Amino acid sequence: MDISSAASLQTVLKTRVLVGFLGERAQFGWWPTAFYESSGRLFLKPIFSRTPQVAQYHGVVEAARRLHDEHLSVGTYHLFRLPEEIEQDLHMLVQTAGEEWSPAALYRDKQTALAMLTDMTGAAMKGGVGPVSIGNVRDFADHLTEIASVYCSAFSSNAQSFPYLVR
Repeated sequence: MDISSAASLQTVLKTRVLVGFLGERAQFGWWPTAFYESSGRLFLKPIFSRTPQVAQYHGVVEAARRLHDEHLSVGTYHLFRLPEEIEQDLHMLVQTAGEEWSPAALYRDKQTALAMLTDMTGAAMKGGVGPVSIGNVRDFADHLTEIASVYCSAFSSNAQSFPYLVR
């Protein structure tokens, strides 16, 4: 599967939004942000009046990226740190997609988001605590269900897992 395809990018974005939402303090508390809460949007709206959903997305991605980077080795890739060309494609997708990629448009609450993440895992059953090696970043698109599975298992067992890829 080619990561540059529109369908793959949309799957990456959906996974990021789901994991980003679930990792926030009101859900599983992996990072101390509240960008996807209604108060977060109200806070961002005056500053980013035309693109509050883009600001929410980037705020959550940065919080998740920092936590993952703290637990992983330099030079590894993960859901929130991908090669630059993929990051640019994702940024363009978020900017053009608008509201359809907000958590409110995808699901209603923590349980619905967790159910959607579970649906994304397919038959993949991979878990682990802490850093979890997945494979090579050039095959990233082929590992999306496995990555979703690791996060799903971690949220379900109230543990932190950080699936990563190498170059």
